[in-house]
Amino acid sequence: MKTDLFGRRSALFLPASNPRAIAKAREAGADLVILDLEDAVRPEDKEIARAAAVTAVAEQWPCPVAIRLNGIASEWHRADEEAVADSGAELVVLPRCEDEAQVRLVQERTGKPCAAMIETPAGVLAASRIAMNAAALIAGTNDLRASLRLPPGAGRQQISASLQWIVLTARLGGIPAFDGVFNRLDDPEGFATEAGDGRLLGFDGKSLIHPNQIAPCHEAWAPSADELARAERLVAAAQGGAERFEGEMIERMHVEAALRLLGR
Repeated sequence: MKTDLFGRRSALFLPASNPRAIAKAREAGADLVILDLEDAVRPEDKEIARAAAVTAVAEQWPCPVAIRLNGIASEWHRADEEAVADSGAELVVLPRCEDEAQVRLVQERTGKPCAAMIETPAGVLAASRIAMNAAALIAGTNDLRASLRLPPGAGRQQISASLQWIVLTARLGGIPAFDGVFNRLDDPEGFATEAGDGRLLGFDGKSLIHPNQIAPCHEAWAPSADELARAERLVAAAQGGAERFEGEMIERMHVEAALRLLGR
């Protein structure tokens, strides 16, 4: 069971217990909104958040809306599944996914496609199998750093191998991959740098935690004028087979990549 999330650059997470945040998200311009029942919600607010998420997805949205469940081992998970199954959510998000069977089970119980968050060593090692069943992979970079017991301040370099593996396995499964969140809300330059790095790693988009990150995220994944101009020249010049183009050898795969860029 899969759904097409290619072309979605921004995946905005927000607590389902916050009606003001939900109202703002409706007009914020994100490509995908994820109403969170897990980490962003206090234990005493879980039931309120669940009911609010179901109410929110019953309304009209300009983009797909997903609900992130509490973890499969948590006391709230089954109630989340039951509520989501009867809701208008287009997608469910499963945190700390570590096995393809978990994805299949959640999809069977909810009747919804499932995006899997890869947040632990076990999840990274199982990602190639998870990707064959999921609608998307989402890198949970905060939890991944914690589960790897990295020291405070550990950056992208320390988890770069895991991030690249998530992208590779998503491609194996024919699904998109979303980069993790950037926590420093008052550092737009840092966000732009990390988003650019995510695009270079091959991610299709990025997880966000504030509407102010949507526009720079879209900018980071937008082809530059130079990229577009080169893609147009390459498509126009290609005659088929291996050939020279502006001092480089190109073949069919380069034409296909240029066409994808122009399409985006």
